[in-house]
Amino acid sequence: MKQTLALFLLAVAAASVVPAHAQLLAPAGQAAPSASGEQPLDRIVAVVDDGVILQSELDDAVHAVQQQYASNPGQLPPLDVLQRQVLERLILMRLQVNKADDQGIRVSDADVDQAVARVAQQNRMSVDQLRGAIARSGASFAAFRRQISEQLTVQRLHDSVVRDSVQVTDSEINNLLNSPTYKAGEVHLAHIQISVPAGASAADIQAAQAKATEALNAIKGGMDFNAAAIRYSDAQDALDGGDLGWRRMDEIPPAFTDTVAAMKPGDVTPALRGPTGFTILKLVGQRQPERQVVTEYHARQILISPSELITPAQAQQKAQDLYQRIVDKHEDFAKLAKADSADDTTANAGGDMGWFAKEAWGAAVAQQLSALKPEQVSKPFQTEAGWHIIQLLGTRQADRTDEIARNQARQAIGNRKAEQAYEDFLRQLKASAYIRILVPELRTPGKPDDGTA
Repeated sequence: MKQTLALFLLAVAAASVVPAHAQLLAPAGQAAPSASGEQPLDRIVAVVDDGVILQSELDDAVHAVQQQYASNPGQLPPLDVLQRQVLERLILMRLQVNKADDQGIRVSDADVDQAVARVAQQNRMSVDQLRGAIARSGASFAAFRRQISEQLTVQRLHDSVVRDSVQVTDSEINNLLNSPTYKAGEVHLAHIQISVPAGASAADIQAAQAKATEALNAIKGGMDFNAAAIRYSDAQDALDGGDLGWRRMDEIPPAFTDTVAAMKPGDVTPALRGPTGFTILKLVGQRQPERQVVTEYHARQILISPSELITPAQAQQKAQDLYQRIVDKHEDFAKLAKADSADDTTANAGGDMGWFAKEAWGAAVAQQLSALKPEQVSKPFQTEAGWHIIQLLGTRQADRTDEIARNQARQAIGNRKAEQAYEDFLRQLKASAYIRILVPELRTPGKPDDGTA
C-alpha cells in the first residue's frame, strides 16, 4: 500500500476513540473481569488533563508502527521503548486537540470529506476503494475520519499560534541574503532531538545530554540513524526516523548553518546545544541551486461577468459577440476592453495584463495561453469570474533567480520563526498540563514516579 495511506493508517490507530465508559474502567494494575469472566476490561494507562488514554489505544498504535516497519523490524527499538515513544505521541496529540477545542477551533464534515478525497486521490483510489483498503488493514474507517479531523484541527491550531507571532520584514530578508553566513542550495537532513522541559534544571540538562551521548554512541556502534531516532528522539517525527526531508540552507537555524555547510553526505554531527535541548543531525544529501529562468507572457483580456443587469446566458452571448467583432470585423481589442470589460484592474489599460508567469492568472488562463500564438485571440471561455477573451501579445524568457531567492528567503525566515514559535507553544502546553502515567514501565526513566509533566 502506498506510503500516504500507510501513514494515515498509522495515525488512525493512534487516534482510537475513548469509549464513553472509559473513566469507569479500572486503572492500571486493577483490571477487572468481563461479564463472561474470561477477558479483563481495558485499562487506563495515562491521564491527560480531564481525559484518559487506554491500553487498547496504545496497543493499536504500537501495532500500527510495527506494521509500518514490518519489512525492516530491526529499526524498531525494544518494545518498552517503542511503547513510551508512541504514548508520548498520543499524549501530545491529545493535548493539542484539547487546546484547539478550548479555543473554539472546529473542523466540519465537509472539510473531512475533502481531506479523505485527497488521500484517496494521492493513492490513486476512489473513496470507496480507500474505505475497502482501510477495512482490509483491520482499521476502522470511522476512526480514519476521526484522525483526519484531528490532524486538520491540529493544523488549524498551529496556524492560529503562529499567525500573529510570525512576521517577516524586508530588512530581515536583506540581512539574510547579504549575510556572510548565507548559504545557497538545499540539503536533505534527518535529526534526533533530545528535549529539555521548560524551566529545565541543571539535572534535566545533564540527563538530556547523557541521552544524546547514548544516542551518538549507538550510532557510532553501528545503529542505523533512523533506528536511533525512533529509539531516542523526542521530536514528533521520531517514529518516522527523524527525516526532515529536503530543506533550503536558509531554512536551517543559523546556529547550525555552518556545521551543516561543512558536512558531507552521510556525516553525523555531535550533539548540538540549542534553545530547547540537544540536536543530532545527519546530512543525507545535498544539491546546488540553479538559475531560475521562466517563460513570461504578455496578454490582454476582456471579462464579461454576470450581474444584476446581465444574466449568465447574456454574459456568454455578449462575450461571443465581442469575440466575433475582434476576429471577424477586426475591431480594436483595447477599445472594446475599455468599453466593456468588467475587470477593474485591466479595463482602463485596454485589457493589458502586463508580463506575468503562466499560472499567475489561474489555471484556466494558463491553459488558454498554452494554445495561443502571438497576436492570436482565444474563443470565450468561462471561469468563476465570468467569460473571458484573451489575446496573447508575446512571450519572453525572464531570469527570476533573484526574485525567487527573496521569496524563498521570506518563506525560510517565516518557517524558522513558525517552527520555533510552535515548539515553544508545545513545551508550555506540556508544562501546564496534568499528565499522569499510571503504568510504571511506560514512564520515561528519570522522570518523577507519578509520571507528571
